[in-house]
Amino acid sequence: MKYTKLERNWVMYDVGNSALVLLNTSVVPIYFNAINTGASSADLVVAWGSAQTIASLVIAMLMPILGALADYAGNKIKFFLGFFLTGLVLCLAQAIPMSAMAFLAVYVLCTIGLNSSMTFYDAMLPDITTDERMDAVSSSGYAWGYIGSTVPFIICLALIMGGPALGVPTMLATRLSFVITGAWWLIFTLPLIRTYKQKYGRERGPEDTIGHIVGGVFSEVVHTMREIANNKTVLVYMIAFFFYIDGVHTVISMATSYGSALGIDSTQLVLALLVTQFVAFPSAIIYGKLAGRVGTLNMILVAVAAYMGIVLFAAFFLKTAFEFWVLAIMVGLFQGGVQALSRSYFGRIIPKEKSNEYYGFFDIFGRYASVMGTFLVSVVTSLTGNPSLGVLSIAVLLVVGFMLLARLSRMTRAAENAA
Repeated sequence: MKYTKLERNWVMYDVGNSALVLLNTSVVPIYFNAINTGASSADLVVAWGSAQTIASLVIAMLMPILGALADYAGNKIKFFLGFFLTGLVLCLAQAIPMSAMAFLAVYVLCTIGLNSSMTFYDAMLPDITTDERMDAVSSSGYAWGYIGSTVPFIICLALIMGGPALGVPTMLATRLSFVITGAWWLIFTLPLIRTYKQKYGRERGPEDTIGHIVGGVFSEVVHTMREIANNKTVLVYMIAFFFYIDGVHTVISMATSYGSALGIDSTQLVLALLVTQFVAFPSAIIYGKLAGRVGTLNMILVAVAAYMGIVLFAAFFLKTAFEFWVLAIMVGLFQGGVQALSRSYFGRIIPKEKSNEYYGFFDIFGRYASVMGTFLVSVVTSLTGNPSLGVLSIAVLLVVGFMLLARLSRMTRAAENAA
């Protein structure tokens, strides 16, 4: 499929932001563990899980309100740009030497900027392509994001691992990786900023002053909540998404921290996650093509079932570096597909002119799910002192999500047969 210029530029932002996502899930937890000296393995998992929880809570509270404001014509790019620049500045700030807790605070704020920009980025999808092309374009975004993010990551990894031989200490090399990643993020964001035009949005009338708009945001949010509640397809899907994406996000955000707590060598952890990116590139594209043949919901169901197996494997069998490599490859096979198809399927079932507000609620369900997942891992690990039991708790959420998706699939087939 040949992509338009705007579709290509939209995909390029995935290439840019994925570099920071990869750094955050691989190098950053190891760096945090290194500067947080004296803490036990359980304490490190709890601290990292708590940081993820705080970031997710803040984003979940902000997005529906800001989404309602951004749905006015021309506002989407402004909010996107604001959060992107916030995340970029704080990404670069992480290169400054500081205490472990100060670093964690900067990391949380950077994560808020990054993930908030991605919410507005997701909401651009209905503006830059058609319903028929959404699965393919969304999957390409994740696919090229996975493979593209490996370029700065390999540079950073070479600097971290080879720096000492050149007289560059490992800690300094790690800090320089934030600068390299931030520069990559900026370069691949500029084309989207220059070419994006909001296609769907509410026109701002003479009565829509700033005070009127702000004052009406909360009533608009309540109105959208009622719309979602009355739309059974959207409601069931969002609740299912709430549960199953929890497993996906928690595995992604906690994998390196969990592996480090088990005593697996940091080099093995990082290299294994690099392999995940290469595996995820063709897998995400294949997922997009298969969705067109067997159905988007069916492919999401396959991915959720696979994640159940991944979580069980991590909880019961993950002990050595080899097993972490197996885990990384399994994640790569399904991670991009489930994320891409979840994004594109939602874009097809919502009103296009209110995409920001709906994606704001979509983000709430995703972020609060992440809160629940990381919270469960932190609490169970803290109570038992056993990180494996914390990981196991994720499986329950995946099972619930799978059951709800299966129900939605039955509802969809019944509606098609009745039509």
